Amino acid sequence: MISNKRFLLATVGCATALCMTAGAVQAQGQGAYPHKSIRFVVGFSAGNSIDSVARIIAQHITNKTGQPVVVDNKTGANGMLAAAEVARAQPDGYTILISNSSTITVNPSLYKKITYDVKKDFAPVSLIVSVPFILTVNPQNEPMGTAPNLKAMLDLAKAKPGAYSYGSAGVGNLTQLSYELLNGMAGVKMTHVAYRGTAPAQVAVLAKEVDSTFDNPSSVPKIKAGQLRAMAVTSAQRWHELPDVPTIAEAGYPGFDISFWVGALAPAQTPPAIVKTLSDLIATAVQDPEVKAKLAQQGNIRMLATQQFETQIDAETKQYADIIRKANITLSE
Repeated sequence: MISNKRFLLATVGCATALCMTAGAVQAQGQGAYPHKSIRFVVGFSAGNSIDSVARIIAQHITNKTGQPVVVDNKTGANGMLAAAEVARAQPDGYTILISNSSTITVNPSLYKKITYDVKKDFAPVSLIVSVPFILTVNPQNEPMGTAPNLKAMLDLAKAKPGAYSYGSAGVGNLTQLSYELLNGMAGVKMTHVAYRGTAPAQVAVLAKEVDSTFDNPSSVPKIKAGQLRAMAVTSAQRWHELPDVPTIAEAGYPGFDISFWVGALAPAQTPPAIVKTLSDLIATAVQDPEVKAKLAQQGNIRMLATQQFETQIDAETKQYADIIRKANITLSE
């Protein structure tokens, strides 16, 4: 396990703060966890989907426990500044990272210099929501935009290697990794064009600068208006916002499953009892009808507690490392 298996109360020389269980905290007269304000550190700006999830959960925990949960936006380096800060924080349950799949499972294989080690520095608490990407094309852009289905679209690309293009939200972004995985499964080669985010990539598809992209939920209004066409979604199950759009696995590529997730992680050595309490608080939050409705706007609610979340992190880290290696994706920093 990433951290809890390393937590040994009997370790010789273990600092008090590192060895304190939730029961020990209460025994010292400080009260059961939480007995003071919790800080959610988010590596992205206010209004970002990760920030939105953090604020929804924070409000519920505040209401449930009577202890304020403050969201602190520490932006920069694709979430790595926030992750590094939490990795160094006191493991007492009062500084928690709310992060995404890119920061936790992609960055370690993408960046040459990274100041945290996911396996050593974090205790997974809970996955909260996951969001599929949507493979979109311009229905006015022939021939890809008018292909009857995803397989027919990729057959066009297979017939003319490099002739068709896809846009991504940046080099090494999950949108690029998703396409590289699909290209490998389909045996095709498409030309990659990197943009500064999903919004410019979406504009490029609309302008016929590129033939397709993996877009985020912001594309749904344009899909429903007929400006964009959804060929498939990347998740293992269909997405509730586009129930008639098949998954990539259904479209002919079994096993394809990539989603952008948001989850909570504590510093390594955080006592297991505190990790469980926080995980339980998040689980209680997603059962609240109001919270559930708000989270559903951000993606699919997908609660995974500590052990399951850790297993997913391990599997994704290996998957993305393999894609990055095969596609020879590198960053200068």
